[in-house]
Parts: sequence; structure tokens; C-alpha cells
Amino acid sequence: MGAVFRREVLSYFTSSIGYIFLAAFYAFSAIIFTSTSLANGSTQMDALFSQLMLILVVLIPILTMRTMSEDKKSKTDQCLLTAPVSVGGIVAGKFFAAWLVYTCAVSITLVYAVIIQSFEAPDWLVILGNFTGLELLGAAFIGVGIFCSSLTENQVVSAVISFIAMLALHMFSIIGDLIPIDAIAELFAKLSFYERYTGFTYGLFDLSNALFFISAAVIFLFLSARVLEKRRWA
Repeated sequence: MGAVFRREVLSYFTSSIGYIFLAAFYAFSAIIFTSTSLANGSTQMDALFSQLMLILVVLIPILTMRTMSEDKKSKTDQCLLTAPVSVGGIVAGKFFAAWLVYTCAVSITLVYAVIIQSFEAPDWLVILGNFTGLELLGAAFIGVGIFCSSLTENQVVSAVISFIAMLALHMFSIIGDLIPIDAIAELFAKLSFYERYTGFTYGLFDLSNALFFISAAVIFLFLSARVLEKRRWA
């Protein structure tokens, strides 16, 4: 797994993907931070963290679109599959590499908190809770993106599928409201990434929501491993 992790991290910065993702995230988050917290002279950052979810729906597909599809297209997946590393190790290495780049991006929110600190002390426990929620949400979205990337060798198709999947997960509660069956509407609300993440933006750390995102990441990574395993024996 370590070799795959190092290879993937390096690939993000020998290509333009890593730089595009980081630059786009920094730019969008700076605009939101300036127009909410700084413009209002507030130490509250809940508006920033809340709006970042939709930004991630757009940007994470860019981060994950090449994770599996690039290997398929260049046929380097055959080398990986014959290397002395498990399929789970391959998927995990790719996941942690993407998550590291993602963490580098979202860590800018802590810098914003330090900027606010120079004016008035913010509630650091709330901010750290928000940051934790952002990390967990990102892990789940990255898992979704890697699974979508494993389904095709075309990076653009992978990005589009990932975007649609993440947007659907984001809007599950809205979709559920359109279904005139209470049980199904309630199920959709429980599966909604937006509903699960919103609590973190208010500074509420709910263990069930944390476990939900961890479980979602594990499930989609497991599915990615199964797709890769199938290719190994194809």
C-alpha cells in the first residue's frame, strides 16, 4: 500500500490535477469566507462550512476521476494487479493519497480561523468539530469518486458520473420529500449526506453521523476493490 500511496501522491503533483483542485478550492473558500465571516465581522464560520459541501460536490470528481480510470486507459492496472500487493492495498493507497491532497485543501479553513483569531477569539471547539465533519464528508465523497472511476477508463465520464452520484447523495432528503410514502422519505433523509453533515456545521458532533460517513467510505472502497478484483481475473 505504501508504494501505491507514494506513487499516487506524486502523480497529483506531476500532473495538473492536484494544483487545479487546490487552487479551485482555495479560491472558492476564500470568496465564501470573505463574503460571510469577514464582510459581517463575525467569528462564526458555520456559513463557510455549510456552503463548502456543494463546492466539494463539484471539485472532488476532479480529484478522483483519474484514480482508477487512468490505470485502465494506460494498462498500468495490469502491472498493479500482478504486483505483490493486495487489491485492498491498491484501493487503500489511492484513497489515502486523494485524502491527503483533500486534507491539504480543507486545512485552509484553519488558517481562516487564525485570521479571525486576530480580531476576536472564535469558538475553536466548534471550528474543530466543523473541520472533522468536513474531513469525514470528504472521505465518503472520495470513496464514491474512486468507485465511479473504477467503472470506466474515460476520466471525463468518471468525473460526470461522480458528480451526478455525489449530487444525488447531497439531495437525497429533497428527493425523499417528493415521494408520498413516509417510510421511504424518512429513509432517504437518513441516507442524505447533506442531513448528516449539517449537524457538524452547527458545532454538534454526533457519533452516528461520523460512523455514517466512515461506513459510506468503506462500502464504496469495498465495491471499488471488487471491481478491480473482477478485472484481475477477467
